[in-house]
Formats: sequence, structure tokens, C-alpha cells
Amino acid sequence: MSSALTDLFPHPIVQAPMAGGVSVPKLAAAVCEAGGLGFLAAGYKTADGMYQEIKQLRSLTGRPFGVNLFMPQPEYADPAAIDVYAHQLAGEASWYEAELGDPDSGRDDGYETKLAVLRDNPVPVVSFHFGTPSREVVDALHRVGTFVLVTATTPDEARAVERAGADAVIAQGVEAGGHQGTHRDIPETDGSGIGLLSLVAQIRETVSIPIIAAGGIMRGGQIAAVLAAGASAAQLGTAFLATAESGANALHKQALTNPLFVRTELTRAFSGRPARGLVNRFLREHGPYAPAAYPEIHHLTSPLRKAAAKAGDAQGMALWAGQGHWMARELPAGQLVEVLAGELAAAWTALSGGGGVR
Repeated sequence: MSSALTDLFPHPIVQAPMAGGVSVPKLAAAVCEAGGLGFLAAGYKTADGMYQEIKQLRSLTGRPFGVNLFMPQPEYADPAAIDVYAHQLAGEASWYEAELGDPDSGRDDGYETKLAVLRDNPVPVVSFHFGTPSREVVDALHRVGTFVLVTATTPDEARAVERAGADAVIAQGVEAGGHQGTHRDIPETDGSGIGLLSLVAQIRETVSIPIIAAGGIMRGGQIAAVLAAGASAAQLGTAFLATAESGANALHKQALTNPLFVRTELTRAFSGRPARGLVNRFLREHGPYAPAAYPEIHHLTSPLRKAAAKAGDAQGMALWAGQGHWMARELPAGQLVEVLAGELAAAWTALSGGGGVR
């Protein structure tokens, strides 16, 4: 990775931006202060809400940090399919005494307004999810001194990221919790994602820009593995979700290691786009029937998810989590960075000494 970008965070550890209130300023600040790269998630927030969180984060740390944006989505959802799914969810709405959300609540997530804020008030790093920004957007961010990162889930997507002029590609393996950052939502490819180590190796042979590896990473030994495969840093989400500073609901944190939730699955049940979460009642009952309609389904189910959380019912919540969720550690975020860095160092020592990585 270019020295200028590497110098932003001494440890090759990036805290993934987790939308929905998880990646709060105090979490990002703790990671930054410990030598990692903390991120704010601008997804599902207004431009002003994003700006206020940036101001709050800057009051907590003077170290570099990042902000993540969702790319606007094309209009290709079938309205009839959304209506059918809404009818199916009527029982959920009745059970939680909540109204279904308006599926037409907006699809660009305030993209242009957020970009304007980030051009006028530059931050060190901006990353993009669900697609590649235009070369003009990347160049504009570069002009104000911002590094640009973009998620890719295939080598072809990584090529598009490089063509756009991004500084690095975030290689997201199928193991990752939360939404897959595919550039196009193609239902026929559901379940065909590439595992992280294979993806990093393929992207390393495809592009010349640095790679940040993301997907199921919970231990320093795994960070060593992706670095050995060709990545320059590792991005961890679920590992930080369980920390004290995380803004995740307490039920969500507890579910990561709760033996009631034994596996994860990619589902469209909550948002209409493939996302990995702990298998619960809502996912089992509605996942097979959810249409490919993002963000319409996200807006539709949002009140149900909030009502389930208010009722203390984890079976109705979107419990986003990567495949390594049961390895989550309830540590302060800064301490977790230090532990991961120590495990990484031990793994490198074992490798250089001829031993195995633990």
C-alpha cells in the first residue's frame, strides 16, 4: 500500500463501517486512537447527520478516520413483487403493532448532498459500497486530499475500481457480515460469492492498486493470512460489533455468541439485497420469498425491525454478522486493536520461525 495511505494507521487494521447506528463516533475514535483506521457509516443518515457525527469524531480524536457512502441504486425492482412481500409481512406488522414503512422513501441515500459536504469539509478517507463512483467523483475527492476506497466482490469489480482511480480496493469475501457490496444486484448469482482468501489472490493478480481484505476476520492470525495472500490491511466488522463502544443493540451483541444462533446466511429478507446475518425466525420465514428490491424492502421492513428491538425480540431483528461471529470478544475497541496487533505479530513470528500460525 502507498506509504501515504499506510501512514494513516500504524496497524493494518480497519474497522468496517457498519450502518444502522453501529459505527458511532466513539467506536471509530477508539480504533483510531489505538492505531487502526476507524470508520463512520453515512448510510441511512442524512447529510447533516453525517456531518454532525464527523464533528463529534473530530472532537474525540485527532487521528485520521474514514467515512463510508452507499452508491445510489438503479430502479429495477418489480412493484408487484414488493406489494406481494408487503402482504406477506402484514402478520409481522400486526404482531409488533407497527406500520410497514413506505418502500418509496428514497433510493439515493442523499448521495450528492453527502458528497458536497465531504468536498467542502474533507476527511482523510472516503469509501464506497454498492458500486464504483465516477472518475469525476474520485478526482474531486483527491483534489481535497481524500483517499478513496471502494468495495469489490469479484475481480471484474476490482478492475472497475482501479479504472475509476481509487487508491485501494476493499476485497469483500462471501464470509462478511452485513450487505455484500456487489456493484450490480443479480439474483441469479445469489450464493455464488467468492471466499476471501481466494478473492484476495484473484484480485492481486488482476489489479495493481492495494487491497484491503474483508470478510469473517476475527483474529490476528487471520489478518496475517490475508496479508500473506497479498492484502495490505484487513477490515473487520463483526469483531468490533461486540465491543463496548459499538452502537449495536445489546440483543444484537449478545446474539453473536448465543448458542441459539448457530449459523449465518445470506438473505434478502430485511433489505431486498443479499446480506449475511444470524439465522433467526424472521430470516427463516421470509428470506425465501423476499424480492430483489433494494432499498424498497429496507424501507418496508425498517419499522418492523425497530419494533422488534423495542420489544426485546431478537427473532425479528436483522442480526448482521460474519461467519466468525461466535469468536467475538467483549473488549473495549482500543484493547481489541491491541490484542489483534499482538496476535498478528505472534503469527508473523511463527511464520518466520517455521512454525504454524495459531
